[in-house]
Amino acid sequence: MTALHQPARPEPDGRDATPTGEPTTTNKPTLPRESTIARVRFPVVDEISRHCLQGDEPETVHIEVHLPGRVDHERLRTAFHQALTRHPRILMRQAPVRWWHRRYEWQLTAGPDVDPVAFPPPGPDALVRARQRALTDCPSLESSPPIRLEAIEHPDAADGTVLLLTVNHTALDGPACLRVLATAAELYGGADNSPAPPPVRAPEPRTHRTARPDDSTPAVGHGLTRPSRIAPDTGTPTTSSGANSMDGTNGMLITDLPVPARPPRIDGRAPYTVNDQLLVATCLTVARWNRLHDRPTTPVLVTMPVDDRPRDSEMPIGNGTRLVSVGFGLEERRDADLLSADPPDPGAVALLLRRTATRTRALKSAPGSPLGLSGTVLTAPLLPVGVRGAATRALRTAAAPWTSTTLLSNIGRIPYPLDFADAGRPTAVWFSAPARMPRGLTVTTASVGGRIQLALRWSHALLDDAAGARLGALFASSLAATESLAATEGDAR
Repeated sequence: MTALHQPARPEPDGRDATPTGEPTTTNKPTLPRESTIARVRFPVVDEISRHCLQGDEPETVHIEVHLPGRVDHERLRTAFHQALTRHPRILMRQAPVRWWHRRYEWQLTAGPDVDPVAFPPPGPDALVRARQRALTDCPSLESSPPIRLEAIEHPDAADGTVLLLTVNHTALDGPACLRVLATAAELYGGADNSPAPPPVRAPEPRTHRTARPDDSTPAVGHGLTRPSRIAPDTGTPTTSSGANSMDGTNGMLITDLPVPARPPRIDGRAPYTVNDQLLVATCLTVARWNRLHDRPTTPVLVTMPVDDRPRDSEMPIGNGTRLVSVGFGLEERRDADLLSADPPDPGAVALLLRRTATRTRALKSAPGSPLGLSGTVLTAPLLPVGVRGAATRALRTAAAPWTSTTLLSNIGRIPYPLDFADAGRPTAVWFSAPARMPRGLTVTTASVGGRIQLALRWSHALLDDAAGARLGALFASSLAATESLAATEGDAR
């Protein structure tokens, strides 16, 4: 596992920011500012995110693609610029706005205002510094595009190149930017980077086996019951890197784990998916962590993005996921001691997996808007944006006790080859999502080469870096607890 610590924010050329907080220039060239070719109103997700922006909690998505070989600098820059024009919705900046305006708008541009591609000097700590920038230095909404691509070369040529994208999450999400990178790979290497077809799944049977009493479908909501919070753990006044443990900056841990085994398919249908196992592992991690910190048992509520967009070249670019809540608690309360034990009880975990599979199938098949009715109401242009923003922030503060425990974003199998010719195909791909309070923790996973690429991000107001590393180890053992059921489940069926 790799834990990331954050010193003062470094710049892409390896220099630290000035201690006075004054902005410093980077080595990225500035391009002529392109004229606006169209205006697009902020979608619901973008506007809610824009209302809630805070300077001490950067709203960044981090994407890290490891290639085995070296890339040609100018060839990569050219390919990425051409990819931007193939997906013009990414070439945008926020239009100037005043509090009395009725809406926020994106200005679509003919080309980038600034060059989004940078090549930091190679060095033993170049990747660490780039990861730090991804957590602290958010691309501006006022320049097109709101994304940054850094190509980090290891000092040893055999160690290859890391392509690190930093995305302003108010404008774009991870899957959309991965689609743009796939287009850049195709333009760079000349090979087809079309998405692989999804695995064939057997249709849902018309008749199901008779459910046992403990397989009954539980409700996914919790009514007025407050979801569990991750127990804070900031053992020292400051982190080992010197960052204030009560500030809003993020820490991050990245690692890879084996894809957990599942029981054999019955009539082509698995009893649960890897995504279900990741959800259960998240629930177990929270329950076990809170038990170690003497927190009472309360329901765990996990927010899960669902992305229904196609992955081909026509994929809509922007924030395209809808959020659903997967609840654990009221029905699991009787098994709380078994689930939070070390190790968790296999029978209780097996029951939780079956329940989770039922819940997620229902949630994924049900239609819904990205942020529900409340998001639609809050973004209706009946009042000025300044008034809507104040109302949104006030509601967010008031609703904080009922905010979900954490967010699990499972990107799943990377659908594109991401073939960069001589530089090769990825050996690992990590994503991470911003970890804002009151949740303060996000779990993001992807699957590459039969491994789960896991990224944990946490707010330093909740955890210090040592606690984040311990939480990561607890997640790994919780995921392993779901895998150990595979043989038993298979024999039972």
